[in-house]
Order: sequence, then C-alpha cells, then structure tokens
Amino acid sequence: MPTLILVRHGRSTANTAGVLAGRTPGVLLDERGAAQAAALPGRLAAVVPVLAVSSPLERCRQTLQPLLDARPGLPLHTEDRISECDYGHWSGRKLAELADEPLMSVVQQHPSAAAFPGGESMRAMQARAVDAVRDWNERVEAEHGEDATYVMCSHGDIIKSLVADALGMHLDLFQRIHVDPCSVTAIRYTRLRPFLLRLGDTGDLASLAPRENAVGADAAASPAGDGSADATVGGGAGAP
Repeated sequence: MPTLILVRHGRSTANTAGVLAGRTPGVLLDERGAAQAAALPGRLAAVVPVLAVSSPLERCRQTLQPLLDARPGLPLHTEDRISECDYGHWSGRKLAELADEPLMSVVQQHPSAAAFPGGESMRAMQARAVDAVRDWNERVEAEHGEDATYVMCSHGDIIKSLVADALGMHLDLFQRIHVDPCSVTAIRYTRLRPFLLRLGDTGDLASLAPRENAVGADAAASPAGDGSADATVGGGAGAP
C-alpha cells in the first residue's frame, strides 16, 4: 500500500496569537509560516508524490501552494474529512483562557471522552480522518500502484490522531505526540500493519533546546519547552 507524507500547515496567525482557530475562516499563514511553506519543496525534493490532498482550510492550501508551483501538474484534491477538529464554541478563543475550562483536563487526560460544546468529539475527529486516509490509500494504490507516495496537508490534532492509529495507540494516549508547524510525518501502509517512518520532522533541532524561562523536568518534557506538562490543543506555534 502507499506511503503517506503528512504535512502540518505552516505557522498561522492564530498560532502566534495563542488562539484556537478551529475552522474559523480567514486564518492564514504568518510570515514565518509562509517561509516554512516556501522551504517545503526543497525538503521533499527526493520524494515523488503522485498527488496532494488538502484540508479545505486556507492555511493548508497556502502551505501546499509552493509545492504545487514547484511541481506543475501535481493534482490537488480537497478532503473535508481531514479538516481541523470542530472545536465548536471553543473556536476563536484564547488557549490561555481555555486552560481553566473543566473540559480541558478531559481533553488532556481522557480525550476519547472529550466532546467540544457545539462541536464534535475527539473520537469522531479521529474516525473520520482514519477513514479518509484508508480511502485515499486504496485510491492511490489502485491508480498508481502499491509503491506510490502521496502528500496530505492537515492539522496538528488530526495528524496526531492518525499517528496514534498507525501505532495502535489508544486515543487517550495521543496527547503524548507532538507535531510542529510544517513538520513532516511519514507513514508507510502495508497489508498487515502501518510503519511510522518519520514523526514531526522539521529538520531543525533548535526547538529541543530548553528555553531560558523554563526550568525543571516539566520544561524538558513539554513540547513547547514552557514548563507545562499539557499538550497544546490544536498543535501550537512550534519553536519561538
């Protein structure tokens, strides 16, 4: 079966503002996000994708545009099932404000039981994304052969849930996974099992260094290096 190259969209204006964008329209890449997207064709130079699939949200389409420009004729398809989680009434709110919501501890520690008010559950989010990937795997293999590779641009929580599925992890463990903006995650699917080949690869190890204002074991463990043991809902802004 095919190899899937998952790309999280580049850093967005919502990421830097600390806002949970969700499906809010008009959220675009910021200056750094645009630079990350511009570097993507070079990072994928050795990869020959047969097609690209994008979430319908603008920040994902923007992220893929340099790759499409560098590879004229690469087909682009839009897939609603890999759109951002529907955070419902949480969409557009500051993450710092949401940290005090009682639901946040469920999102962090028992996400399979979390359902966003006015939105969807995290179980439903994962199920639709996994179904989409399985369907695209079958289509790509049927049209291009079992050794084909394709690119899919989506969102942090979507990609984390797909990785959890590939690893056979319960959704309640998926907050242990982290993917930075414009990072590359690769999964090779076979008849019997998937293989995780890359996870959150940006080619930049600077984000692993502890930040000056972070101390202790939690700082080392936190994806953001900010001393928090919680995962950033939506994926966060990546390294400063």
